Amino acid sequence: MTELVDDVLIISKAEAGKIEFNPQPLIIKNFCETLVEEIQLSLDTKHGINFTYSGQVNSVCLDEKLVIHILNNLLTNALKYSPQEKIVRFSCICQQQEVIFEIQDEGIGIPVEDQKRLFESFHRARNVGDIPGTGLGLTIVQKSVNLHNGKISLVSQVGVGTTFQVILPLTNSEDN
Repeated sequence: MTELVDDVLIISKAEAGKIEFNPQPLIIKNFCETLVEEIQLSLDTKHGINFTYSGQVNSVCLDEKLVIHILNNLLTNALKYSPQEKIVRFSCICQQQEVIFEIQDEGIGIPVEDQKRLFESFHRARNVGDIPGTGLGLTIVQKSVNLHNGKISLVSQVGVGTTFQVILPLTNSEDN
């Protein structure tokens, strides 16, 4: 219940234009490694997350809170909708002008007819069955990506899996 209330508050703030975009220098590889570690410790699953990083820069300017919303939602969804013991692949490619995050699972996939409404509040794909969820996570992801002036895309096939790609433009950081 607390999670639902938190999600509704985030969406309400975003729609009211009250979420501040506050980019700060961030060592992106360390940030991603720590996030993966925290997710794996907090979830009682037999899944693994295979994280890979390639980059031209070490420090980037992003809003850490918003990036946590983006990656935490996408990674936990990938784990939640994948069979036990399947590996979720998570990559971060950090270039001079942008950072690209890609999360790929071998889960249930998203039906084509649901993909059009995926980022709408409370919408859940018709094939989720009794897997718990509120239908708010991807709405929060999209709003967080939009605040970065980024892009999000997906490729999905039912029974095969889903790949989300998030591209966030970078502002300058002193430590590049």
